[in-house]
Amino acid sequence: MKLLYGTKNPAKLSAMQGKLKELGIELTSLNDLNCDIPSVPEDGFTPLENARQKAEAYYHAFKLPVFSCDSGLYFDNVPEEIQPGVHVRTVNGKYLTDNEMITYYSGLVHKYGNLVARYKNAICLVLDENHIYEAMEKSMESEKFIITDKPHKILKKGFPIDSLSIDIQSGCYYYDLPENRLEQMAVEDGFIKFFEKILKEHGNG
Repeated sequence: MKLLYGTKNPAKLSAMQGKLKELGIELTSLNDLNCDIPSVPEDGFTPLENARQKAEAYYHAFKLPVFSCDSGLYFDNVPEEIQPGVHVRTVNGKYLTDNEMITYYSGLVHKYGNLVARYKNAICLVLDENHIYEAMEKSMESEKFIITDKPHKILKKGFPIDSLSIDIQSGCYYYDLPENRLEQMAVEDGFIKFFEKILKEHGNG
């Protein structure tokens, strides 16, 4: 099976390619199309709504089997009204810079203590007009991790939360983890099960 992964992020593509290759699924990304990519608003209230928006827009634009993913950030120990969800960068209507995000989430830690965090992930796959599959299962959630108020010395542009993230299992910052541990965390098992089910329904073809 050949699929278009609706992302421009090389790291996301590589992580998903590594897992789906074992299932015989070959992936390309939006960067491989060499054409204009439609702008998608991603204004849904849940990761699944955003994943659906993207997958349907890319399918209608390119007429290729395509899937898109989206995620939201959720904390165990903050009130519901300040859960980031899909609006990780937007607080009280303001779009935050990387440094402003560091300041904001560090402030939440000062108020509530280290935050127990997880990403809820969703996927939508459009094979054709009549075959659309989607899921947002608990098995697709990331492992829980800690958001702290002391940023790592590494701050990668566009990924400020990563510099505040600590692996619960080892107590290490994400940026200090060995590569095999990062690979283990890159694609949740629920995504693999999702594609295994699709392949079974379509006879691997």
